[in-house]
Amino acid sequence: MSEVAEALALIMRGTQEILVEEELVKKLESGRKLRIKAGFDPTAPDLHLGHSVLLTKMRQFQDLGHEVIFLIGDFTGRIGDPTGKNVTRKPLTEEEVKANAQTYREQVFKILDPAKTEVRFNAEWFGQMSAADMIELAAQSTVARMLERDDFEKRYRAGQSISIHEFLYPLVQGYDSVALEADVELGGTDQKFNLLMGREIQKHFGREPQVVITMPLLEGLDGVNKMSKSLNNYVGVDDAPGVMFNKLVSMPDSLMWRYFELLSLKSNDDIEAIRRDIEQGANPRDIKMTLARELIARYHGDEAAANAHRSAGNQLADGELPEDLPEVEVSFDGATEAPIAAVLNRADLATNSAQAKDMLKNGRVKVDGEVVAPSALLATGKSYIIQAGKKRYARVTLG
Repeated sequence: MSEVAEALALIMRGTQEILVEEELVKKLESGRKLRIKAGFDPTAPDLHLGHSVLLTKMRQFQDLGHEVIFLIGDFTGRIGDPTGKNVTRKPLTEEEVKANAQTYREQVFKILDPAKTEVRFNAEWFGQMSAADMIELAAQSTVARMLERDDFEKRYRAGQSISIHEFLYPLVQGYDSVALEADVELGGTDQKFNLLMGREIQKHFGREPQVVITMPLLEGLDGVNKMSKSLNNYVGVDDAPGVMFNKLVSMPDSLMWRYFELLSLKSNDDIEAIRRDIEQGANPRDIKMTLARELIARYHGDEAAANAHRSAGNQLADGELPEDLPEVEVSFDGATEAPIAAVLNRADLATNSAQAKDMLKNGRVKVDGEVVAPSALLATGKSYIIQAGKKRYARVTLG
């Protein structure tokens, strides 16, 4: 496979649509560094993995040697993106835009390579644009064309108001591509109208039109609805490592390939090798753990990824202990020895005597790493590391 073909295969992975693919091939064949743009209105600083789909594709472009532009729409954020809305969206204040933009900047470099990322704000050029310039821009489309947008059409037919400034949003987003000399623009499927508008605006200003790449919306952990905090099917980028681990490992097996496709930075060959492992009998849970560790490392670091299963409360490998091992003191009123079953009960390592006896009978209790008999006695005045079942651990001091 040629270098261009390999690059194209990686770029196409997980994409919804490429307009126009032939143009992208020509740009790749030119051998020059392409300028890849994606815009983010700073409206939702509380990010989840669904928001990282575009960033992951941008990182793949970086790994292929291209230049990435992370555009923060501090100007367009004041208009309010009407995409998908059935009412006029409330514009953000300048203070809200600045606060939200800072959150984006803190998160973006957990995925993108800072040395290969150009961070821009579109108020740079729109802040200097005259009224005459804006009128020229507004002349590049018609009301009829704007009403082809699904959300505008629905609102119009329903008799719901559409403010004039909302028509400016696609035009303004399109002009960003002129100002940034974009070769490729990435966006969600719901942004297709705006992305294509960029091609038209570029043509008007005598520029080569950008290639448009749309990315699908990521399904949440339920495997049905798009990832959303309101639906509680999300993985937050600020979730604790253990929480993130549990969520990802617990997702349906059928969903893991979708997440590999859209969120992993592994090569196509690596993912294909993982698929072969599954075909040869690998446990899907182990594969989901591989994905979980990759994503946890991205947001929390390698050490957190290596220990995430501990903080998640999952079964540890032999000899491992949880990071936050509980410390428990249990008194036996001057006795020199204490029955192990009583220790389990008083240390809250068993819910009742019956459970304690059951775990002991089935060899599921370890003291200092060794399985103990149901009749075992522990000397008081000492501390022991006790494991009861797969997930209960404590350092127990007997008094």
